[in-house]
Amino acid sequence: MGGVLRQDDRIHRTRSERQDTEGGGHRIHGPGSADRASDARRGLEQGLVAGRLQRVAVLDAFGMVVEDMAESIRFYSLLGLDFPADAAGEGHAEAELGGGLRLMLDTIEVVKSFSEWEPASGGHRIGLAFRCQSPSTVDETYAEIVRAGYRSSVEPFDAFWGQRYATVLDPDGNPVDLYATL
Repeated sequence: MGGVLRQDDRIHRTRSERQDTEGGGHRIHGPGSADRASDARRGLEQGLVAGRLQRVAVLDAFGMVVEDMAESIRFYSLLGLDFPADAAGEGHAEAELGGGLRLMLDTIEVVKSFSEWEPASGGHRIGLAFRCQSPSTVDETYAEIVRAGYRSSVEPFDAFWGQRYATVLDPDGNPVDLYATL
């Protein structure tokens, strides 16, 4: 499954790593970065990072309410997310996003079992964007998703802001952007 960069396949930089305060340079990290991210999260949870008081709450996951778990897993698997093999039949499923973040999917039935949840009206619930390896990968990934039976929202185009861009809709109608730098 080509197309979308998986977290473990890319080298990425965080804002704090883009500028080294001692040398004005930058550090790029790859393998082992999750350990540093976990250490930083633990520091935030404890309230201190580098001797400064920080937020105590840390973003850990994104949650989405889905109508059909199997279809949602099939869609997001086309974008490179890995869910447990038996998750399609469950009411809750999670995929690691890298950097310690997770995407959590819950069926309507599960969410209604503990809350008075009602679907959003007048728009989508969430929008996601997936960075692709190249402009041609945007086109290939878009075509693969549409061939798999999912809806297109915006066909691939060269945007004035310097990216190849396209939008598809997940099974619940949420927009999912695909992009790469031109």
